[in-house]
Amino acid sequence: MRPRKASQIYLLLILMASLLFFGLPRQSRGSDKSIENRQFSASGIEQASTPRLELSLEDCILKALKNNLSLKAEMISPEIAEKNVALAIEKFMPTLSLNYNAQSNRSASYSFLDASDEVKTQQNDYTFQITQNIPFGGSLSASLYNYVSDTNRRFQTINPRFGSTLRLNFNLPLLKDFGYKIGRREIVVANYSREISEENFQRVLENTIYNVEAAYWNLVYARENLKVRQQSLRLAQELLEKNKVEIEAGTLPPIELLTAESEVSTRQADILEAEAMVKNAEDQLRFIINLPAERADAKNVQLVPTDSPSIEKMDINYEEALNTAIIKRPDLQALRVDLKTREFNLDYAENQLLPDLRLQASYWSPGISGDQILYQDNNPYTGIIIGKIPGKKSDALRDALDFRYQNWSVGLTLNLPVSNLLSRSYFAQASLDLKQARLRIKNQEQQLDLEISTAVRAVETNYQRALAYRAARELAQKKLEAEQEKFKVGMSTNYLVLQFQRDLANALTMELKSLIDYNISLANLDRVMGVGRERRQVSVVNPD
Repeated sequence: MRPRKASQIYLLLILMASLLFFGLPRQSRGSDKSIENRQFSASGIEQASTPRLELSLEDCILKALKNNLSLKAEMISPEIAEKNVALAIEKFMPTLSLNYNAQSNRSASYSFLDASDEVKTQQNDYTFQITQNIPFGGSLSASLYNYVSDTNRRFQTINPRFGSTLRLNFNLPLLKDFGYKIGRREIVVANYSREISEENFQRVLENTIYNVEAAYWNLVYARENLKVRQQSLRLAQELLEKNKVEIEAGTLPPIELLTAESEVSTRQADILEAEAMVKNAEDQLRFIINLPAERADAKNVQLVPTDSPSIEKMDINYEEALNTAIIKRPDLQALRVDLKTREFNLDYAENQLLPDLRLQASYWSPGISGDQILYQDNNPYTGIIIGKIPGKKSDALRDALDFRYQNWSVGLTLNLPVSNLLSRSYFAQASLDLKQARLRIKNQEQQLDLEISTAVRAVETNYQRALAYRAARELAQKKLEAEQEKFKVGMSTNYLVLQFQRDLANALTMELKSLIDYNISLANLDRVMGVGRERRQVSVVNPD
């Protein structure tokens, strides 16, 4: 928070000076002490009191961070992007698959040696497989296949038959789709999207802080402007009453009454406009901080700012401001991340132009068991079964797991498309996207240079305006004081006194407006530089 003590004293001096040099009677000054606690109509008559809510600028920023619907909606975007990253990571989570199949085959026997009437075969098989994608591309899998087969065919030496096979498969691309970043493409893109989403949220956060500050200071200006207009109206009414008394006494011509009455009507119209400005400013601040989310009577609550605008001079170096903005501006950071995405997409597109060369390797171990059928003279062709040695399913499984029978294979597969028109088009598109992203960054940097120049100039100009309007207000006070002294001795007219009163009121309003503009320009400079969050020490956690 910027220092406020000097600015509060300065604003208090302005209000005290306006009371003194307006020439109010003693009773009027005393009754004005509670002006902040009352609401006046165009005639200056106090209306019924309404609920009040005193707010500092920090209070308003905190309420906006908590309640602002636009900010809440934008806070969800990084969470969505985070879920997309988690979804992309699932590609490298092991996949377990289970398969079971039962089949029964019946066919006519074409030979009495095979079966007497029909050939019957019953088979049940089931497979367990786990697959893991490899970050460099390709995959690794391990499977266990088991089956049970029973048939009525003759001359079988093992029936029913139990079989198990343990198999390890390895598949790896060597050219196309090979590489750590290429193999993790979905994760890389999702991470970039998450970073862009976070930077976009920071941009909305910067804009929200600035909007709160602008709305807050505009409300301060509207309320103080209304007070000045109310003071001016009361002075005109007092002068009108004084003129009526002097006209009745015959010391003032009746024509002077018209001038005072006209000025009273004009200042009543000014108050109507000032009151509407206060209501509009309250509605704007109420909307930004979403006060209805906290209070059911938010629409009828009178918002009362407690902070005063600062007049402390801020020394700003253009080069430092520009360098800070280049580093910290969220929208520029988002464009830089987008550039990384485009560069990666170009690398991927270039990779897709390579031939598809893949390495396949397998290692497997089978195991067989079952009921062994014993034939007469150990000759199956006799067809005479003399006995059976029962087998176990576990025997086949044990042989497979013990790698009793080891087998392996290694191979290369090369796929060369007749035309890679689609891949070349994708590469050309990625190249254009990258060129476009670079131009966007360059354009944003030029735009940033313009925004910084304008913002720095606005701060310096508004500070000088505040000093100039302060001098103008002091001169207006002296002119009014001198004109009032001349009026007392009959050397001036109602018209001139009223005109100098209006000049002083306008000078006070312009001085206050310049102070408000200076503070808003400081807030805008923070926004343009991307440091509003740091200055306010804002840290936002995930939404509810």
